[in-house]
Amino acid sequence: MRLRSFMDIDHDTAMLGFTMAPVGLVVTRERIITACNDEFCSMFGYRQADMMGKMMSMLYPSTREFVETGRLGREGLMKTGRYMDERIMRKQDGTLFWCRARGHTADRANPFSKCVWSFADLSDARPVVELTARERQVAMLLVQGQVTKDIARSLNLSPRTIEIYRGNLLKKFGVRNGTELLAALSGAM
Repeated sequence: MRLRSFMDIDHDTAMLGFTMAPVGLVVTRERIITACNDEFCSMFGYRQADMMGKMMSMLYPSTREFVETGRLGREGLMKTGRYMDERIMRKQDGTLFWCRARGHTADRANPFSKCVWSFADLSDARPVVELTARERQVAMLLVQGQVTKDIARSLNLSPRTIEIYRGNLLKKFGVRNGTELLAALSGAM
């Protein structure tokens, strides 16, 4: 029996798969929402009509985080055509939550021209601790497995400054070392 390729699937079946996917799916052009599924809307607490044509920045805790995450995402998309991270996002009611974002671009030379993203809510495994925007950035990069020097390079800061942020994260999460911090950040504690 021959397996059907995606190209063999009729339009209604493809739309049903997009609409009813168990993860949030969104299509963007230049970081503007052009299509999104029910799970994506539910995750962020918006109606679909309220999201269409809007900048993804409305889902970030701050403009700075939107810009910085975009810079990191652009680099990954240009390099491999894919990008993944775990980050804190903001619901319509202002609630912050951890989610896993994965994206693919249709054009590595112009990575934000057309992208498909999936978002998975990690709230059940990873509660949000009150962090500054920079602490959230450092935490996001730690979860990706980056070391102090790499984080400093990514954020254009000194390694000593990153160590200060790591120290703040240790205190806020009530852990004693980097291993425990990673476990707390990844929801294993």
